[in-house]
Amino acid sequence: MSDEYDENDLKRRMDGAIEALRKEFGGLRTGRASAGLLDPIKVEAYGTPTPISQVGTVSVPEPRMITLNVWDKGLVAVVDKAIRNSGIGLNPVVEGQLLRIPIPPLNEERRAEIAKLAGGYAEHARVAVRNVRRDGMDALKKMEKDGDLSEDELKAFSEDVQKLTDEAIKRIDESLKAKQDEIMQV
Repeated sequence: MSDEYDENDLKRRMDGAIEALRKEFGGLRTGRASAGLLDPIKVEAYGTPTPISQVGTVSVPEPRMITLNVWDKGLVAVVDKAIRNSGIGLNPVVEGQLLRIPIPPLNEERRAEIAKLAGGYAEHARVAVRNVRRDGMDALKKMEKDGDLSEDELKAFSEDVQKLTDEAIKRIDESLKAKQDEIMQV
């Protein structure tokens, strides 16, 4: 069989789309403190955009509080400003090199917006999975055209690719439902 079609590669790429979705979900506010909430925020440190986790220690001492111990005193104001301007509605309290970030409860309207945003992330992941499926099907059709596959083999492999796709979409839908349930909890 040719190198053009690799079922393990397709599965790996689909799993990558699901993992990326989980990371995006980690950055969504749910009303509870999570260290992952600060992951998407970048700070201008030492001349380059740097993730917050690389300029200080992030911890969650209680359900509605994140603390960030900034290692470099000179970056405290920059980190504070980056969090305030991130658009996730957090206002840190600066205490020396420690930033206390209280997580305010979400109102119903904001919960609905975040749930909708989660749906958008899930749709992007579904599109990524479908693109992987298309790549696999194109490789199979090319192999059949080149005479490397019979019609029966094409049908069997196509069913395998579709099965992988269906499983990945199902996992995305389950992740979305779990995240939306978490967001909508009061």
